[in-house]
Amino acid sequence: MLFIDNGGGNDPALNLALEEYTLRRLSGDEPILLFYINKPSIIIGKNQNTAEEVNSAYTEAHSIDVVRRLSGGGAVYHDLGNLNFSFITQDDGNSFHNFRKFTEPVVKALRDMGVDAELSGRNDIQVGERKISGNAMFATGGRMFCHGTLLFDSHMEDVSAALKPNPLKFESKATKSIRARVANISEFLAEPMTIEQFRSRILASIFGGASEIPQLRLTEADWEAVRQLADRRYRSWDWNYGLSPAFNVRQHKRLPAGTFDIRMDVQEGRISEAAVYGDFFGRGEIGDVTEMLQGLRYDRESLAAAFEGVDLTFYFGAVTMDEWLDLLI
Repeated sequence: MLFIDNGGGNDPALNLALEEYTLRRLSGDEPILLFYINKPSIIIGKNQNTAEEVNSAYTEAHSIDVVRRLSGGGAVYHDLGNLNFSFITQDDGNSFHNFRKFTEPVVKALRDMGVDAELSGRNDIQVGERKISGNAMFATGGRMFCHGTLLFDSHMEDVSAALKPNPLKFESKATKSIRARVANISEFLAEPMTIEQFRSRILASIFGGASEIPQLRLTEADWEAVRQLADRRYRSWDWNYGLSPAFNVRQHKRLPAGTFDIRMDVQEGRISEAAVYGDFFGRGEIGDVTEMLQGLRYDRESLAAAFEGVDLTFYFGAVTMDEWLDLLI
């Protein structure tokens, strides 16, 4: 097995691009291990509706990135207290869905540190009833990876808040995340350590205590290709939001200006149909508002830009921009 050092970068788009580039371009018989730690971000599963998984008001207010990954499964929160690992190998036809094969070295490393970890259910690592790691897989062109999180010292309040949309607001057939009771690994350690020390312990255990870790070193041409892939895919609105399955939005809310009932159909991340009902008082035609909504990207930034300078009181009475955006998304 060879190890790829990502240089300590915390950009989720770049780290996911590095993982994909390694999978598709750095082929070979030797398995590859990649570690990365991301700045605060939500990583969306390939088949999920981004809007349905993310509390967009919270992520924007706290500068939390939202990036879609290649693998399926549920949305996960990453931050500087979360170590991510990825095993990249040949697809031998027997390893896909075999999470135990790839998590076993990680579980052993945790147990060597005194953490009573075990693979639980299909793809989680738990300590008792508490989840400390979720794992997912992706395969293409005879290659595959199994990657997972290790919640070492994450901000649990951010995990909860960032992944807390209104379940009554969306209706779709997208893959929905199942929330489990999570915990930080640091809670179970006999002695405190930094995440860098934790990373070193996991790495040394996986490589059998070798004094020198065998590495696969990327060239500058490799890194340039990774950066281009990050820009083309993982920073792309079309990938992160537009790829979401079609869904319907309904928001019913009482504001000081009256009761609002917002209904929208969203396809490929854009509003295709919209209707606004309620007992508010306004002078303008609501049809003008719904016409403005059609075709817009379904994200807070785009909606805010579209309604900048619009006199909302003309249509709804005493409604602020923040109240209007909260009704929509």
